[in-house]
Amino acid sequence: MILIPGFASSGQTWDSTVARYKDRYECHVLTLAGFAGQPRIEAPFLETVRNDLAAYIRKNKMDKPVIVGHSLGGFMALWLAENNPDLVGPLVIVDSLPFLAGVMQPGATAESVKPMAEGMRKSFSGPPTPESDKQGEAAIRAMATKPADVDMILGWSKKSDRIAEGNAIYEMMTTDLRADLYKIKSPVLVIGTWIAFKQYGVTRDQVEKNFRDQYAKLADYQFVLSDKARHFVMLDDPEGFFAATDAFLLGEKQVTAAAKQ
Repeated sequence: MILIPGFASSGQTWDSTVARYKDRYECHVLTLAGFAGQPRIEAPFLETVRNDLAAYIRKNKMDKPVIVGHSLGGFMALWLAENNPDLVGPLVIVDSLPFLAGVMQPGATAESVKPMAEGMRKSFSGPPTPESDKQGEAAIRAMATKPADVDMILGWSKKSDRIAEGNAIYEMMTTDLRADLYKIKSPVLVIGTWIAFKQYGVTRDQVEKNFRDQYAKLADYQFVLSDKARHFVMLDDPEGFFAATDAFLLGEKQVTAAAKQ
């Protein structure tokens, strides 16, 4: 099992997940370059990560590993599976979409959002300001419920390289995975959230429609929309997260065992 954290996050994101699955899977936990104190790499950031992940799986002779990804990590898991459909096993995608900009601008294309994405990347090119710190903290406070979790995520963010953050945002916004989702051969579990948007008048139905529209070309997937968790589902609602993930992974193991008989 390979576990990929999200934007500006540490592999600690997955501590409880590893504790649950370590007796069933050999767990490989990542912290991406430039995030949570790790040194950054040059752009293109995400494409390099995708290619390195494929090389890592081959080098370690992994047999269709489970890929678990949160947020940006979920995006990476989808991209890896699109480009290497025979290399990976089941995917667990946690609150992530194949085209980030499509959330903010319905009808947008990877090309049309380039000016906005470049502006966001530029905003990370210099040192943080009191205003950027305030905005970043507000965003993180909307992503988790427990104060201790918020403080932990804030700590990761403060240790992250701003150039790496800017490159990651730009590349995610200008990479649209939706059209090639049909290439993915692995079964997929998609876990979404919506309650953080409730205060803005966004309904559960609207969020579910957005997820289903974005994943329309993915042939084999299960979808669960949490009614308890904010963005960090595994921290906010571990019971719901593990109930969904256990059922999905157990089902895949049973199918695999039957196929080998």
